[in-house]
Amino acid sequence: MRDEVRSLLDTLDTGRAALREAAGLLLDVLDGDGVIHAAGAGHSLAMVCETFYRAGGLAAVRPLWDGEVLPLSGALRSSAAERAPGRGRALVERADLRPGDVVVVFSTSGRNPYPVEIARTALERGVDVIAVTSVAASAAATDRSGTRLADHATLVLDTAVPPGDVVHPAGAPRTSAVSTIAGAYLWSALLAELHDLAEERGETLPVWTSANVPGGDERNAELVARYSDRIPELSS
Repeated sequence: MRDEVRSLLDTLDTGRAALREAAGLLLDVLDGDGVIHAAGAGHSLAMVCETFYRAGGLAAVRPLWDGEVLPLSGALRSSAAERAPGRGRALVERADLRPGDVVVVFSTSGRNPYPVEIARTALERGVDVIAVTSVAASAAATDRSGTRLADHATLVLDTAVPPGDVVHPAGAPRTSAVSTIAGAYLWSALLAELHDLAEERGETLPVWTSANVPGGDERNAELVARYSDRIPELSS
């Protein structure tokens, strides 16, 4: 298992150019006082949680999600909701997306209507989309929407997760899913690229401080005041 995960992360490290491009896109959004909307369904919602209100994470992130796609509220129902046409489009139409924002959509297979519609509708509204998906898994997945998430993205970050998500045992994998590991690693790598790019420009990123260190609550209160008008989840 360790070797398989290390091999996967080594593969992701070869995508530095794409990460640098994504960092430039995010920094332009931050410089323009825009918002980064993070979306996903099923277990990809773990990545939405990873991006939102997270120590060391960006304060300008808003979770974009529908409660029906959360497995904890009903596993089978969440799968059906992700496959239901129209739900992703309706979510974007209710959201406060503005020119100068960006939508980051996490979906390993990238083939269900929900993430595809989110990306497609955002682009139709003139908002850039970063797709965090597996090109290989998407190519092998059952087609439920006619197109893939990557087909509706300004930029694609490939997680390189194998079809089926699992990696163990190596000869005939049945367990040990790696999509969350790969997604979290890519997001952290993107934040590192963003930090370095901001330093090159002489800028300071709006990032959350752990509430468990001195001064954390005070620093975070400033960020809540700055972004709560656009991100109501920060104060609700």
